[in-house]
Amino acid sequence: QVQLEESGGGLVQPGGSLRLSCAASGRTFSSVAMGWFRQALGMEREFVAGISGSGRTTGYADSVKGRFTISRDNAKNQVYLQMNSLKPEDTAVYYCAARRAYRGGYSIGPNEYDYWGQGTQVTVSS
Repeated sequence: QVQLEESGGGLVQPGGSLRLSCAASGRTFSSVAMGWFRQALGMEREFVAGISGSGRTTGYADSVKGRFTISRDNAKNQVYLQMNSLKPEDTAVYYCAARRAYRGGYSIGPNEYDYWGQGTQVTVSS
C-alpha cells in the first residue's frame, strides 16, 4: 500500500515557476514508478511527466517538455515536479500517482497507476 500527498501548488503569474512535491509512504518506494498528471476544469486527466523507480528514466508530455522537470529522492520518499515558464494553460489540479512495482516503469495512461494523491491546485494567471 502506498499513500501519496502532494504539496507546493498555488497562484503564480505567467512565466513564473513552482515546485510541486509528492511525499510517499511505503518501504519499497525506490522500486515504484511515479507519474505526475493534471486535470483542468471540464477536461480529462492527462499525463504530464513520469519517472522510473531508479530515477534514470523520465518522460514528458510534449506540452511541458523543456519547461518541466521530474525528479525523485528515494532516500526521502519524495517526487518533485519543477515547473518553469508557466503558462495560463498549465492551470489545473496536479496529481502524483504510483504504480505497483511489478507493473514496471512509468506509463502515460492514468489507468496504469494504482495509487493517487489528493491533488494540488496550480493556477497561472496575472
